[in-house]
Amino acid sequence: MGLFSKKKDYPKMPAGDFVPVIRCSICTGEQVLCARDRRTGKLVEIMLIRSPGELDGFCAANGISPEGIERIY
Repeated sequence: MGLFSKKKDYPKMPAGDFVPVIRCSICTGEQVLCARDRRTGKLVEIMLIRSPGELDGFCAANGISPEGIERIY
């Protein structure tokens, strides 16, 4: 594997009853992809989203539609 390889391993959703959500900051615009437990509502941070391509890659790796992800402000 070279120094500048383009392949990136995206994290998987945690096992259990979790739903993907994006926690967005109103002030800075930072977006963090999280998994929310359906029963307790607790958030588990998965990854920082720095570009739309990272979100698309995560969704493709996990078989999720990007339009179906809820945003929390």
